[in-house]
Amino acid sequence: MPKLPSLSQFSLPAQHLLSGLTAAIGVLLVALAAAAIGGFHAAAAAAVGATCISINHAVAHGIPDDTRIQPGDMVNIDVSAEREGVFADTGASFIVPPVRPEQEHLCQTTRKALNRAVQAVRTGQKLNAIGRAIEQTANHHGYTVIRNLGSHGVGHSLHEEPGFIPGFYDPRDKRMMQEGMVFTIEPFLSTGAEHADDHDDGWTLITEPGILTAQYEHTLVVTKRGPIVVTL
Repeated sequence: MPKLPSLSQFSLPAQHLLSGLTAAIGVLLVALAAAAIGGFHAAAAAAVGATCISINHAVAHGIPDDTRIQPGDMVNIDVSAEREGVFADTGASFIVPPVRPEQEHLCQTTRKALNRAVQAVRTGQKLNAIGRAIEQTANHHGYTVIRNLGSHGVGHSLHEEPGFIPGFYDPRDKRMMQEGMVFTIEPFLSTGAEHADDHDDGWTLITEPGILTAQYEHTLVVTKRGPIVVTL
């Protein structure tokens, strides 16, 4: 990762956004740890936030309830937080021991896809370079990409411009990364699914039982020197 530039290099609006993101990320890290051990109360006192917990074939947007996590489960925790009008978003997949090799390999590859996509970020680059990096990594290791889930703009709201950023290469997407642009990168790699369907609860997104999916997510800021990853 590049050395973080000074806030003074950015415009005043960008400085405010970066400062707010830094504060929100502190909340996110506490929230992610709190969610991992069963609650979001530690972060709730500092900011407004939400946690989605998705287990096994639930891919995303899982609503926390009284479900008991079992040995061998794959659990995705996705946390968003808002503080002083600025939002940030992060997530990760975890495996409850005993860990099966196919679970570990999927998680390792999804992290690799995220890292390669982050490396593609810089001012003047096409946004579809993100999807290209994710899809190439997935294809190389024999995985599919969930095509109706992807990255998104974030900052003064949880979802904003540049809007939806596919996790696959779309040559028709001509959008460019601009200095100071803020968005997430979140690959969803799967052992066979290409689409996540609505669950009966109207919110959780699922695949067929038995299909594994992993997701990792960072919020970052685009600069001419490369990305500032604010969820490390």
